[in-house]
Amino acid sequence: METKNSASDAPELAEPYLRAVLDTAGLAVEYVRAEGNTLFQRGEDGGEIPVADFAGGYGSVLLGHNHPAIVARARELLAAGSPVHAQFSRHPYANELAAELNRIIHRELGDQEPYFAIFANTGAEAVEAAIKHAELDRGMRVAALGARVAEEIGAARAAVAEGTAALSARTRARFGAAAGEGRPAALEAVLAGLERANAGQLERPPLFLALERGFHGKLGTSVQLTHNEHYRTPFKSLGAQARFVPHGRPDVLKEVYAQERGVLLSLELTDGQVEVVEREFPVFCAFLVEPVQGEGGIHVLGAEFAQEIQRFCAEIDCPVVVDEIQSGMGRTGALLSSSQVGLRGDYYTLAKALGGGIAKTSVMLVREARYRREFEIVHSSTFAKDSFSCEIARTVLALLEADGQAAYRRATERGRALRAELESVQAEFPDQVLAVRGRGLMLGMEFRDQSQADSEILRELATSGLFGYFLAGLLLREYRVRTFPTASAVNTLRFEPSLQLADDEIALLGAGLRELCRVLRAQDGARLTVPAAP
Repeated sequence: METKNSASDAPELAEPYLRAVLDTAGLAVEYVRAEGNTLFQRGEDGGEIPVADFAGGYGSVLLGHNHPAIVARARELLAAGSPVHAQFSRHPYANELAAELNRIIHRELGDQEPYFAIFANTGAEAVEAAIKHAELDRGMRVAALGARVAEEIGAARAAVAEGTAALSARTRARFGAAAGEGRPAALEAVLAGLERANAGQLERPPLFLALERGFHGKLGTSVQLTHNEHYRTPFKSLGAQARFVPHGRPDVLKEVYAQERGVLLSLELTDGQVEVVEREFPVFCAFLVEPVQGEGGIHVLGAEFAQEIQRFCAEIDCPVVVDEIQSGMGRTGALLSSSQVGLRGDYYTLAKALGGGIAKTSVMLVREARYRREFEIVHSSTFAKDSFSCEIARTVLALLEADGQAAYRRATERGRALRAELESVQAEFPDQVLAVRGRGLMLGMEFRDQSQADSEILRELATSGLFGYFLAGLLLREYRVRTFPTASAVNTLRFEPSLQLADDEIALLGAGLRELCRVLRAQDGARLTVPAAP
């Protein structure tokens, strides 16, 4: 069915199906201006209607829409003709940005190991870069292991051929070499058995670990590490293999390791005997973790489980990729939300608020112990590391760090005030609100399932996969409050406003949520729907 663009009455060609879905929920409004914590909606008379923005660009506008200092810096850069396209040249602004990120990370981690920066344009691209780098690193470790095994087997083979060592009974038995069989024949049988066993291991694809409910993007590889099967399944033939681990279950980590562990078989000389030994094969490429799961329903990683993940990955030499795309950049009261639970990443991905709501930029950081310089040649991005986005990101960091890191304290304080209001609503409507979760200015409210509601409309909405969007639609229409559900947990509304969040906006949201709860309690499903246009 053709959708019309109301502004021009032309056919809607820019994602028309999505536009139609937004129409049904009452969210397909046009915003014409943005300032601070406010978006301005175009009214029917062409005027502006202020809307309190609790969606915050999915966490991108922590400092507020069109922050004056960021806008001024952007204008300054554009007026000066700052070169956006100067690829394959010296980029001092990128290096200075990387240095400032390192300075803050060192403070939060209490460690001075440097992190090397690979810049990108979006969060999903930063995740893809981390995945690619981790696989490059794994591949180089596999090659080194293969060379070591080949050297060990060659040394054992020579020793047996020279008569200075003999195959042990265990080695003969393992590969079917008869006890009375001559030395050359027995040796060939063992070597053939080793080759067969190792060939299967060397052909194994990398295996990734990720948490259940996790979201790491929708690109070709990152979507396979996103838990939501509706995003993964259509593209399962394209991407990486992953095992998903439930929160707080270190026993599952051990089970997955036992099931998936791989070894290369080698030969070792011990007291004139040739014995078969196992060399750990790096099957696991990386473990991806969000400190606060955004799209998965605003679930916070606990400190105890974070430490279990850290220990497990250290034991099996699996790098930890900490996805801070939504939770990082000060939103939870620190540059790295993971630092608040004692989790240290081998990789970090930062995006969204890094660009100050204006520049489209992201970064993947790799600790020195893991870094492979070869990656800089095999990976690149046209718009990454440009002067405009790097200078805007430096301005963002300066604002976060100003006045003794006041912005982090502000995020904590405003988050505490917002959470108190959400918990007040939950206490008043426990029959409708299941939980309030999150940290800092990254909070969520989960509503109880309505799939068995008395109202037919509510039942249909609850099973449509769009329930949260209709909740958000009522808040927008009746209270001029903008928020969205989390993509993989549509009963959970997310709240990621800016640091400029005011008390009266918190009160307005509280009033809207209370009315929403009264609508659900009364089973008034019709209030959530938008009447069809005549």
